[in-house]
Amino acid sequence: MKVLVTGGAGFIGSNVVDGLIAAGHHVAVIDNLSTGRRANLNNPAAEFFEFDLRSRHCADAIRSFEPDIIDHHAAQIDVRRSVADPRFDAEVNVLGMLNVIEAGVASGVKKIVFSSSGGAIYGEQDVFPAPESHPCRPASPYGLTKRVGEMYLEWFSLMQRLPYVALRYANVYGPRQDPLGEAGVCAIFTGRMLAGQPITINGDGGQTRDFVYVGDVVRANLLALVSDFSGPVNIGTGVETSVNRVFEVLAKASGYPHKASHGPPKPGEQYRSVIDPSLAAKVLGWRPEADFETGVARTVEFFRKAAQSDRSD
Repeated sequence: MKVLVTGGAGFIGSNVVDGLIAAGHHVAVIDNLSTGRRANLNNPAAEFFEFDLRSRHCADAIRSFEPDIIDHHAAQIDVRRSVADPRFDAEVNVLGMLNVIEAGVASGVKKIVFSSSGGAIYGEQDVFPAPESHPCRPASPYGLTKRVGEMYLEWFSLMQRLPYVALRYANVYGPRQDPLGEAGVCAIFTGRMLAGQPITINGDGGQTRDFVYVGDVVRANLLALVSDFSGPVNIGTGVETSVNRVFEVLAKASGYPHKASHGPPKPGEQYRSVIDPSLAAKVLGWRPEADFETGVARTVEFFRKAAQSDRSD
């Protein structure tokens, strides 16, 4: 199939691109490289268009490529920026997405696979883990735009008979995640540990998240291409892991000898977040395969090799 990946130079998107190409698909990438990295576009089999989601050039590229499926990962993902500038967040995550979908419809796209969010959409949970039927109470403009994106896909499904799968990711971690970025405690801690820098945990460290390895997320995207299911589906492990536990596992894997210090908690930070992946098993045939310790070992090894390569350049 011809698959267009928006945000294909980013952390998750670039891993998905490699998975799609390995599976034999013809892949094109659209990315404006505002947060994605050209170094992630290391697969010569992928066509690359350097355009902004909101631009006419992006729509023209989609029409010229004529994808069978659009795998939409490009987004403004910084929660703090979404709070500070909700207009920009909506321009990228809503208007940019509409530009992509409308161009896809015009070119005859057969399905949209959408990178959504489990934790940001559900907000403070009533039950643990949260199923897809859980009330959506986004606590940030970022979470709100992800839910609005899903609602637009519901509308296109009804009015244009365009199937979609909204993959509600838990906290994704793994190779290529930005250790300096806003998202990703695993990458941030790993980068600091390998550099021998001190680490501060916000609050008591008892806050939990559902950490899912990026390789498992890639498999979910591949399965979504061929599934008859249309709608939102959680992609997580159903297991809560505390920030203190994240530190312990990463320190062991990286050989970090120091203890973490604790600072004040982030204002408004969600304390517990975990999503139920049962529906994914039923409708996609997907289950997480990498346990946290295995995923962390692979992640640390990737960052260690990257650091060694940087020192040798």
